[in-house]
Amino acid sequence: MTATTPTEIRYEVADGIATITLHRPEKLNAFTVTMMRDLIEAFDRSDADDAVRAVIVTGAGRAFCAGADVSGGGQTFDYESQGEREVREFRDGGGLVSLRIFESQKPVIAAFNGPAVGVGVTMTLPMDIRIASTAARFGFVFARRGIVPEAASSWFLPRIVGISQAAEWCYTGRVFPAEEALAGRLVSRVVAPEALLDTARGIAREIADHTAPVSVALTRAMLWRMLGADHPMEAHKVDSKAIFERGRSADAIEGVTAFLQKRVAAFPMQPSRDMPPFYPWWPPRPFKS
Repeated sequence: MTATTPTEIRYEVADGIATITLHRPEKLNAFTVTMMRDLIEAFDRSDADDAVRAVIVTGAGRAFCAGADVSGGGQTFDYESQGEREVREFRDGGGLVSLRIFESQKPVIAAFNGPAVGVGVTMTLPMDIRIASTAARFGFVFARRGIVPEAASSWFLPRIVGISQAAEWCYTGRVFPAEEALAGRLVSRVVAPEALLDTARGIAREIADHTAPVSVALTRAMLWRMLGADHPMEAHKVDSKAIFERGRSADAIEGVTAFLQKRVAAFPMQPSRDMPPFYPWWPPRPFKS
């Protein structure tokens, strides 16, 4: 697929860090089909670029993302009226973005610069680290709009914050501050607005400067995939294969040698060409309703 020039996001790479900025500031970065496509292409791009070691997602202006663009009025969520005739063929756009982020080989950091509501927060759940400005607000507001949580959030959210916290936020649909998000473990840090991007870049920089790209890609897959395993034996099986393959790799030799020599490691292997033969260890999941 040929990448198109994004119109509703900005994509920049500097010093091994890709920054994706939701860019409809005049609309509080409200989510559209165009933004959905831009985001999916951006994650395709970051995975294909071995120079990218981590991805930061943030918003332009005073919001992160105000949720779906509802400027079309009461039929915003009436997809049948928009030409979608078969429920078995319809796919939720937020879910397409979430699933693409879930498959990312690069770690993803959400930097909430302002309000994140509806799909503006659910699409960030498969991101690995979420940090918030004190100006951020969050809301799983779907029941207040007469719809339901989407973007596969009924899978992600309880695993991140627990079923009781997920239920309270989703059943009430209320908007809550960054401090409550921190207490509920939706975000891991709350910082001053002026410190937000520097904090995100500091985390990304630590990944980029000190870790092996293939190890991080494998670790990301292992952590997320094991959330659905029914027994720790499934983790042991994958761990054993990964330790065997990584232990004999050029990366492991370099990592140990650099440690003993008290220098920064220069890991030679890349996810685009050097993932171990057992990866991916899961079968593809086609969409079938």
